[in-house]
Amino acid sequence: MATIKEVAAKAGVSLGTASRVLSGSPQTSLDSRTRVLAAAAALNYIANGPARSLRRSRTDVLGLLVSDIRNEFFAKLAHAAEQEARRLGYTVLLANANEDQDQVDEYLRIFASQRIDGLLLAPQGELSPQVSALSESGLPLILLNRTLEGLDAPMIGTDDAEGVASVLAWLQQRHHREVAFVGGPSTISTGAERMRAYLAGRQSHGISTDDAFVDTGDFLAEGAADAMLRILDRGVHPTAVFGANGPTTLGVFRALRERLGVEAASKIELVSFDDLEWFEFSDPPISAVHNDAHAIGRLGVAGLVDLINGREATSTRVPTTFVDRAGALR
Repeated sequence: MATIKEVAAKAGVSLGTASRVLSGSPQTSLDSRTRVLAAAAALNYIANGPARSLRRSRTDVLGLLVSDIRNEFFAKLAHAAEQEARRLGYTVLLANANEDQDQVDEYLRIFASQRIDGLLLAPQGELSPQVSALSESGLPLILLNRTLEGLDAPMIGTDDAEGVASVLAWLQQRHHREVAFVGGPSTISTGAERMRAYLAGRQSHGISTDDAFVDTGDFLAEGAADAMLRILDRGVHPTAVFGANGPTTLGVFRALRERLGVEAASKIELVSFDDLEWFEFSDPPISAVHNDAHAIGRLGVAGLVDLINGREATSTRVPTTFVDRAGALR
C-alpha cells in the first residue's frame, strides 16, 4: 500500500501539504489539491491505514456518500439515515458524489482519513480501485440502492423488478402500446436492472417492442431531456412515457413541453420510477412507483451498526408501491 510520502513525492509537494489535502483541510491551494488528489488516485492511496486504525478505536462517526443530493430520493434517504444514526448514538458525515466517479474516490479518501467507523455508499458506476481498496481494508460497508459487480457487501435497496412490473401492468390497464422508455446509465445497477425488466416485460403487456421508443440518459434531468428528444426525432409518437427515475421524468416532462407545446404534451401520459412531491400537482398528475427512501436509509444504518458491532448484515430489497394518479384500477 502506498504511503503519504510517496503521494507527496509524486505530487511534488511537501509532506505537510499532502497531509492537509488528504485530511480535507481547506488551507491548501487549488493547484496543490489537484496534484495531491491525482497522485493519491494514481497510487490507490488510502489515508491512515484504516484497516488498522479503525479497528483499534471507535469514533461513533459514520460516512454517508450519496450519488446526487439534488435527487429527491437520495435527499430523503440521507435524512432518514441521519436521524436513525443519531438515534443510535452516531454522527453522520454526508458527502455528495454528484453522479461523478472522481468525486466518489476523492470523498472515500477523505472519509478514510477521518477515521469513520463505517460507510454507507450509494455507488456510482463500476468498481473503482479506491472502493475496492477501502472494502478490502476491513472498513464496515453497506451499499445503498445500488450494487457493484465484484464487490461483496450487503445492499439495502429498492425492488427494481417489482417496481417496473407495476408500471407495465398500469400501462396495460391504460391500453398504451406506443410507450417510450427513458432509462438510466447501464453502468449503474439501477439503470441496468430497470432497463432489463422493462425490455423483458413489454411484449407480454402489449407494449411495442420497437427500440426506436427506447433511449437512455444519465439519471439527471438534462440528459433525460436529450434522450426524449432523440426518441421524438425518430418520428415515433408515444402515447405514454416511462422515466426510470425522478430526475429523468422531470427531464422528459420539460422536453415534451418544449418540443410539442403544453397542450400536446399534456396528452402524453407520464409514469415514473420514483415519486417526486410535485407529481401530484402536475396537470395532468404523474403516476409513479413509490420508492421507500426512508426505509432504505433506516435499514442501511441499522445494518451498518450491526457490522460495526461484529454482527451479520444481510442484503434487503425494500418493496415498492404504485401511486396511480390517473384513476386506473389496480
